Amino acid sequence: MAIGVSAGAVAHGYLWARHAIEVTRVDVPLTGLAPALDGLRVGLVTDFHLSALVPPDDVIRAVALVNAERPDLIVLGGDYISFHDRTYAEPVAEMLAEARAPLGVVAILGNHDDERAMTAALERRGIGVLADARTALAARGASLELIGLKFWTRRADVLGDLLKGASGPCVLLAHDPRRVIEASALGIPCVLSGHTHGGQIVLPGLGAPAARKFPVARGRLTREGTELYVSAGVGTVVLPVRINCPPEVSIVTLRSRGSRAA
Repeated sequence: MAIGVSAGAVAHGYLWARHAIEVTRVDVPLTGLAPALDGLRVGLVTDFHLSALVPPDDVIRAVALVNAERPDLIVLGGDYISFHDRTYAEPVAEMLAEARAPLGVVAILGNHDDERAMTAALERRGIGVLADARTALAARGASLELIGLKFWTRRADVLGDLLKGASGPCVLLAHDPRRVIEASALGIPCVLSGHTHGGQIVLPGLGAPAARKFPVARGRLTREGTELYVSAGVGTVVLPVRINCPPEVSIVTLRSRGSRAA
């Protein structure tokens, strides 16, 4: 009986669940966010993993879903391909070029991305890649700073240097949610991440075994005043299966900490 149930769950996770992309909406409060930016909506889409196991239709559907939400800004959170397979860099970048937002589209890279090929493919299509870099976002007469980290950047002093001269509160874009450790030590109010796939396989009573090393597998976490939000992402890696962990496009609404909505 148990074997049959397990086989059914795997078959469902392979044939249907891994393609059933949902839209998740969440409010995230930021300390220091200007009142004018309260309600700014960020579309966070991550972990596409275009490959022989993840079809183009899933990437296309994710882009269509985030566009339909009409966010102010779109953040692409990395892992566009799998295992540094440059064959897919140009095709996935072409699909992501359809993403549209008034304040633009920015990207960071994940651990599966070929740094040179993926960066070039995205930038050829007008998508800026933040790799240990900061950019200022001007909207509604106020300023918000975005910092993008390379996946392997873990030193707090590197992040501290990127903070110097910031004119407004910072949102850290870090593929790995463990960077909330450095962010909270430096007083960065918000971190947006992916990488975990939400665990990809979530078992009743056990949770997500593959994501236990992370501060949270998906959703919100507050650490010493820093808000972390982790998206479960779009694709899969290693096993083309999702169980109790649907793929998602996330709409993150930034709120001024202390506002009624936050």
